[in-house]
Amino acid sequence: MYSKIIIASALDQGFGPKAIETAKKLMSKGGEIIALHVIQPTNEVVQSFVTEEAKSKARETIKEMMADRLRDEQSIEPVILTGHPGSEIPAYAKKVGADCIIVGSHKPGLQDFFLGSTSSRVVRHAECAVHVLR
Repeated sequence: MYSKIIIASALDQGFGPKAIETAKKLMSKGGEIIALHVIQPTNEVVQSFVTEEAKSKARETIKEMMADRLRDEQSIEPVILTGHPGSEIPAYAKKVGADCIIVGSHKPGLQDFFLGSTSSRVVRHAECAVHVLR
């Protein structure tokens, strides 16, 4: 059983009922669940065309989406970070002392065979247990 669990998910995949239910089953009594979304910045060329106002609006939209997805789960804390998910998720887990990360997997495309998927990067770099959902 785990005392601090991070559910790491892209909002296009959502914090699905399966991930939340798995976290609840793995959590020890009195434990904590954090729903984490990492905003991956666009490349530098695109960044030069994106205003600070647009970035702020996008972040607010993400906050609203997370709140909507977690509306029935008041005990789950939503957290939004910016960076590369494959490195930010394990770093955040270490920072907050999480003892388990739940991350979804997907059927890899050709790009994933060369670069590796987010879930495989999390598995390689996390210093805590990682539960990969399929």
